[in-house]
Amino acid sequence: MSIDLFDKRAVLFLPASNPRAIAKARASDADLVILDLEDAVKPDDKASARDAAVAAVAESWPMPVAIRVNGLGTREHDADVAAIGGSNCDLVVLPSVHSADEVHALKLGIPLAAMIENAAAVLDAPAIARECVALIVGTNDLAADLRLPIGAGRKSMGFALQAILLAARAAGIAVFDGVYNRIDDAAGFAAEAAHSRALGFDGKSLIHPGQIAPCHAAFAPALDELARAARLVTAATGGAERFEGAMIEAMHVEAARRLLSRHR
Repeated sequence: MSIDLFDKRAVLFLPASNPRAIAKARASDADLVILDLEDAVKPDDKASARDAAVAAVAESWPMPVAIRVNGLGTREHDADVAAIGGSNCDLVVLPSVHSADEVHALKLGIPLAAMIENAAAVLDAPAIARECVALIVGTNDLAADLRLPIGAGRKSMGFALQAILLAARAAGIAVFDGVYNRIDDAAGFAAEAAHSRALGFDGKSLIHPGQIAPCHAAFAPALDELARAARLVTAATGGAERFEGAMIEAMHVEAARRLLSRHR
């Protein structure tokens, strides 16, 4: 089983215990839906959420659907893995990874995405990336593990974000930025999503359907970007050459083609 995540931008998390949220997600424009069995689900609802997630992925979806299991060492982890192993989910999301060995040990025959949410995982991110198909930054937990003060902002974890991105790119896998918590702050979300794209992330984790359209807008190339990329590809003849006042070579042509391909 394989899954292409490089064209995914809006990655929507929702509690698997909420049937209305599942129905809304299925009808949404999210690129990837992640049914959560972990933080978003109350302890008393874990078993029913697990059953609901397995039932949901058995149905038809217009987008890939993942299930986030409870982390290694938790009471629910083994039951989650046992239930999901025979399910139709497209992707399993493993939270709170600390090392590549943890990822390697989880053999389900289903593509795996690892959540980087602590300092140990950041330092082992290159090895973790080689064991999965995507990395997802858990910015809330990462900030807590780094002991950042409330309101410190993303600059305080800038090194960690870039380390995770570098690990994903070196391994040739997709990488998604963390969530933006203030769901009523549209301007704040747009600014953070634009920063995510500027860093090089493929997309962003979302916690509300209202963030889907702004996410697509933030990660979509501007019309002038697309137009320039098309002109560059048409004009390129190979090797180093001048194009619209700048020097270009094969890497610029490849980047332009990738931009056009992803937009299509």
